[in-house]
Amino acid sequence: MMGGIKNAKTRRNRKAENDDLLFEPKRGLRYAPVEVPAGVRGRLAVIGNLIESADAAIIMEGGDFGFGCGGCARTNEIIPYIVSQQGIPYVKVNCPTDYETAKAMVKKIRDFLAGLGDAT
Repeated sequence: MMGGIKNAKTRRNRKAENDDLLFEPKRGLRYAPVEVPAGVRGRLAVIGNLIESADAAIIMEGGDFGFGCGGCARTNEIIPYIVSQQGIPYVKVNCPTDYETAKAMVKKIRDFLAGLGDAT
């Protein structure tokens, strides 16, 4: 019983420390019209908040067909559009298939992040 009280206090303290990162599903839901499936709306409720607080984005493309569920695939089609509409700097990288493409992907991301430091 005491462990549960202690955990609740810890959660409250963390919440107080991170007020600017609070999860507000209604903010994220404004990116999804009513017509989209519930799975996509739920994902956008979470991801929309992350996009709004993002300084930059790394978008990975070219994953295996069937990786994740249908809702994930539809959400992944919407996210790059939202990121670009928000004016957030982003880089698109392909999912690596071997060691050499993984090295190239890491280099591309490193160069992108270094360029962000120059822009400020």
